[in-house]
Amino acid sequence: EAVKWFRRSAEQGHARAQNCLGRMYLREGVFQDNKEAYAWFSTAKANGYREAESFLGIVMKKMTKEQIAEAQFLSTEIYNRIEANRKD
Repeated sequence: EAVKWFRRSAEQGHARAQNCLGRMYLREGVFQDNKEAYAWFSTAKANGYREAESFLGIVMKKMTKEQIAEAQFLSTEIYNRIEANRKD
């Protein structure tokens, strides 16, 4: 249930919720998905949430270069979708 609410807030552009969602994908609350965690931490960082940077470092140590590239693409998609929703 918490994931549902964090995702709603995260998709509305709330940086802290984006970071919390990343933490959930990293190791808390849902199945572990490093790419998803990276994407949400990266989005939170882009939105000014400084704590996300340290979590990015943690998750990157668990990923291959290919996984990081895929996660960066996912992060860009998420960020662009959030920005598009802000304009509406």
